[in-house]
Amino acid sequence: MSGRLMPCSAAEISSLFLFEKLNAEQIDRLCSEGRVELFDPGPVFTEGDPAACFYVMIEGTVVMSRRVGSDDIEVSRTSQPGVYAGAVRAYVGDGKPQRYMNSVRVSEPTRFFVLPAESFADFMHEWFPMAVHLLEGLFLGAQTFQRAVGQRERLLALGSLSAGLTHELNNPAAAAVRATSSLRDRAAHMRHKLSAIASGPYHGDALKAVLDLQERTAERVSKAPALSPLAASDREDELADWLDDHGVPNGWQIAPTFVQGGLDVGWLKQIAAAVDEQEILQTVIECLTYTVETELLMSEIEDSTTRISHLVDAAKQYSQLDRAPYQVADVHELLDSTLLMLSGKIGPQVKVVKEYDRSVPRIPAYPAELNQVWTNLIDNAVFAIKSAGGEGTLTVRTAVVHDRLLVEFRDTGPGVPAEIRGRIFDPFFTTKPVGEGTGLGLDISWRIVVNKHHGDLKVESVPGDTRFQVLLPLTATDPEPDTVPDPAQEPS
Repeated sequence: MSGRLMPCSAAEISSLFLFEKLNAEQIDRLCSEGRVELFDPGPVFTEGDPAACFYVMIEGTVVMSRRVGSDDIEVSRTSQPGVYAGAVRAYVGDGKPQRYMNSVRVSEPTRFFVLPAESFADFMHEWFPMAVHLLEGLFLGAQTFQRAVGQRERLLALGSLSAGLTHELNNPAAAAVRATSSLRDRAAHMRHKLSAIASGPYHGDALKAVLDLQERTAERVSKAPALSPLAASDREDELADWLDDHGVPNGWQIAPTFVQGGLDVGWLKQIAAAVDEQEILQTVIECLTYTVETELLMSEIEDSTTRISHLVDAAKQYSQLDRAPYQVADVHELLDSTLLMLSGKIGPQVKVVKEYDRSVPRIPAYPAELNQVWTNLIDNAVFAIKSAGGEGTLTVRTAVVHDRLLVEFRDTGPGVPAEIRGRIFDPFFTTKPVGEGTGLGLDISWRIVVNKHHGDLKVESVPGDTRFQVLLPLTATDPEPDTVPDPAQEPS
């Protein structure tokens, strides 16, 4: 945007506090390379556009705003001559294209002294070289510091997740190892029994019947229905009585295995009829016991390895290491992977309730960074619940609110006191004990949601009902990388 050109008065420019220490030659150079423009009420420049000029207000009223989601939030309003905005960091030698960090408009006819960003940078380097070095060190040092502490926060979260993931992986892995060892033992016993049957005085039809029973029993185990504890106990008693009546020793030990494998008295009667030789019934029952145990152990190994596979998939989904940084993502997949990665830390005391609106669309986002937001918010919610007594409910809800996607984390903890609610997103502010929090989780989450995704992050809290709400655009909004808060962007 540009205004109407006006004469540049050296006396007027030198009266502004920003230029009052410059000599006459320097003031003349400013007027020769800059210009005075009169803006009618309306926009002067817009957040996100290339920072082409440095603006100093001579007279009028300037209003500065920041974009939060789809809204422009007024930050300040002033009529103080000499306030400045625009390309205030043009002289910083970080090599990155500069963009306006906010929007400026005027509410009445307002005159600005406008200096091209390149000229402003040249003047700063020529007239104030020491100050430029100091300011570059301040700005670049602040960026380096924030990257370092942000990385530290990510490493702390990664360490916590790694511990939880190791615990989650250890359980199914140990179960698979135990089942494999037992399976080897059962297979050896079954080979021994088959060998005994084959070497005994049994005719071919009996051997064929035994092998056929094994195959049919294995199929039956794979389709075994789940029984209630009471129904299972009743069936065990029936099977034990039948085995005792037919001279099979230790029927009370065999019965639970048969029940778990889906066998009943009717099936045992079929076995007795198929064998048709009482003297080998006991051997066949023992052989089929090993068959059932073998099938159950293989199912246990399959369940354990499937669990490990799901955990690995969740870790890949969470880290996004094999995916593009910016992509169209399913927010429910991200939430599920984060909840699974944090399941060890959440523990059995915290009940997790998912209220997902599966109709919400996929959104353009940085999935790995959103996972970090989910991690921080879930971790805080779990800490709040456990600090208030150890048990409670964490509810994760998704919905579409107007033109944005809502992801809400609701916990039943003690709540965020009203007197500190305005500070919880400040860097290094934490209510956790020393050593348990860095005070950067919510600050980083704010930057990811607001700065990088042009969304919004807010909190509503009363005792027993605290809700952190993440609002994300449904369509691409040209997200930008993290930026360091710049005091010079505020009108001064």
